[in-house]
Amino acid sequence: MEIIKYDKKYQQQLTDLIVGIQTDEFGVNITLADQPDLANIPDFYQKDGGNFWLAIDQGQVVGTIALIRLKDGNSALRKMFVNKKYRGKAQVGQKLLDVLLDYCKTEDIHYVYLGTIDIFKAALGFYKKNQFVALPLTDFPKDYPVVAVDNVFLMREI
Repeated sequence: MEIIKYDKKYQQQLTDLIVGIQTDEFGVNITLADQPDLANIPDFYQKDGGNFWLAIDQGQVVGTIALIRLKDGNSALRKMFVNKKYRGKAQVGQKLLDVLLDYCKTEDIHYVYLGTIDIFKAALGFYKKNQFVALPLTDFPKDYPVVAVDNVFLMREI
């Protein structure tokens, strides 16, 4: 298993993974059409100091994580998803998060903010284990891109 920066050859696999987890596994009412960022990862995530990473195992996308660079040393963690078969195994989620946090250190990013959904119980536990703390959305940076379905908001200092 390796963590790589986004490569367009994995585009279909990554959208299938993300939308499959959202809709099929958790029943979130969101479609690929509702997520135009996934159709244009280089322009949405990789410009202006952000990035998008993939966990690849035997040629298959098994996890994703993205970072949007915000103003004033802030950032938004987005699109963290791990294939159900890989959760808790091989530390895929931890490796993805570690790559993102290391990137923040090299890019002078001091805070990572994220929004998620309360039904993602394991994800919430994972974030809390990794020193993310709950904050009201009113305490988030003004340029934080809110996702309509999110109802839990967390932050971590780097």
